[in-house]
Amino acid sequence: MEQAAAHIHITPYRIFVRVWLVLLVLTAILVFTSLAYHEALSVWAMLTLTPLKAGLVFYYFMHLKHESPFLKAMVLVTLAALILFIGFIFLDVSQG
Repeated sequence: MEQAAAHIHITPYRIFVRVWLVLLVLTAILVFTSLAYHEALSVWAMLTLTPLKAGLVFYYFMHLKHESPFLKAMVLVTLAALILFIGFIFLDVSQG
């Protein structure tokens, strides 16, 4: 029982509200960029800001912040492999 109580992590609601507001601002930037600028700029904005938003969701809302370094590394390796395979698909499509 003592060991279970040692692993309780309580994140204050104000942190969740701040992260949620940052996510809203990043979403607003993406929407503004897609409406106001050329397609190439909006694609680059989405390619840079969307992983940042996903990282915030993983870290705070999925509680990756409180996990072990090994699990964090495994999530990063999995995401890197996903990015690599999607890149291979785009490379294949662009060559054919």
